[in-house]
Amino acid sequence: MSEHPYRLAVIIGSTREGRFAPVIANWFTRHAETHAPIDVDVIDLDTVRPYELRYGSEEYESFAKRVDEADAFVVITPEYNHSFPAPLKHAIDLLHRQWQAKPVGFVSYGGISGGLRAVEQLRLVFAELHATTVRDSVSFTLAGNLFDEAGRLRDPAPATQAADTLLDQLTWWAVTLREARAARPYGG
Repeated sequence: MSEHPYRLAVIIGSTREGRFAPVIANWFTRHAETHAPIDVDVIDLDTVRPYELRYGSEEYESFAKRVDEADAFVVITPEYNHSFPAPLKHAIDLLHRQWQAKPVGFVSYGGISGGLRAVEQLRLVFAELHATTVRDSVSFTLAGNLFDEAGRLRDPAPATQAADTLLDQLTWWAVTLREARAARPYGG
């Protein structure tokens, strides 16, 4: 395994007012930062505002550069009406080459399904972009009940174990695909 850190972009996919995504993103980001060799970059779509990005603008170029520089991604997504948020789809669709030959993992939350229906649809979207999704994910069923007022998990063991598995898979894929892209650029 490479000693050089890889860049993990954590994409916060919800932009709704009153969203729960920052609680989950903060928990996951703190956890990911304890894993070597990861350098975490949080991309909050509420700040990026994908619907306002125009090709060639400074904001577009900044977003494209952050995605391009990432070696792997974790998408944090809620499930809205059995799917993922429209701003997330728009942000993904703004780019193409920047996603190619890179691994994507998922942290989802929602009602009884824990956001897993949104994740299954996102897998199809990323496959079309020639990205590799990892099998295991972190899922929070009825997430608001699982965290305390300070944003800490009441019972961290199950989510921590799932996050460790996800990060182990992402690390293998991120380092392997980064080395492969350096040896032979992807031409998909």
